[in-house]
Amino acid sequence: MDYPLLNAFWTIMWVFLWVLWFMLLFRIIGDIFRDDGLSGWAKAGWCVFVVFLPFLGCFIYLIARGKGMGKREMERARSNEQQFQEYIRAAATTSGTSGAGHADQLSKLAELKAHGDITDEEYQRAKEKVLAG
Repeated sequence: MDYPLLNAFWTIMWVFLWVLWFMLLFRIIGDIFRDDGLSGWAKAGWCVFVVFLPFLGCFIYLIARGKGMGKREMERARSNEQQFQEYIRAAATTSGTSGAGHADQLSKLAELKAHGDITDEEYQRAKEKVLAG
């Protein structure tokens, strides 16, 4: 008896397993190249091992270095998030030449003038400097 539905199921399962296999293979190769702790020779050795003996190479890589893959990925994500936050802070600082920076500097000058820390002349000169850029 021929079971077309069962054949379709097996075909879908094999396609899924092949996609899963290639995802794992590319993930391992990406981890090899992104790991700063490996020397160039070690990276080359792992790549040769994974490319020429893919099943054995991937399984040995997962056994030997699999635990650190997640840690390295989390550290990379944490580093990217930190760099992004630093960029946002740098872009949002008021010391730049943006209009918000000028407004902040002018408000500080107005506070200094209101408290009597600077004279009207000093205020006007500083205001002209800020507005001139």
